[in-house]
Amino acid sequence: MKTNAVRILEAAGISYELREYKVDPNDLAAESVAARIGMPPEQVFKTLLARGDRNGPCFAVIPGNSELDLKALAAVSGDRKTELVPLKEVQPLTGYIRGGVTVLGARKSFPVFADETIQLWDTISISAGVRGTQILLKPDDYVKVTRAVLAEIARPKPRGTEARS
Repeated sequence: MKTNAVRILEAAGISYELREYKVDPNDLAAESVAARIGMPPEQVFKTLLARGDRNGPCFAVIPGNSELDLKALAAVSGDRKTELVPLKEVQPLTGYIRGGVTVLGARKSFPVFADETIQLWDTISISAGVRGTQILLKPDDYVKVTRAVLAEIARPKPRGTEARS
């Protein structure tokens, strides 16, 4: 499937693999996607849209088994505080629906902050820009094409919340 994200990777000469999975619209959690594509959740990165009080929207790319540390994101983005953008605003700002958000080919260009654990892997998985398809690629290639700033912006989810996202 040729999504905008795939076209951007191809134009940049970046190698990737597509992995498709059956979508359950009632369970879009990153942990569930990871299980469906046969990867550990900490290797499947989800893209969240946050908004800072000084600098506006930004993307936060964190492991699927983590939650966003809003204070850490605020510190690295130069904001006093950040909050997740309400779901109803995500598609108008990014062009993507929940479960398909990716930095690549987003409607608007916002700063990208990726959790530094992205560097622990030879291969990571990100959304291809549609539900049901993930892109597997090298973290260095992802950072290069998105110009992501690496920082510690994720924290472990509290026990008992693994299935929610």
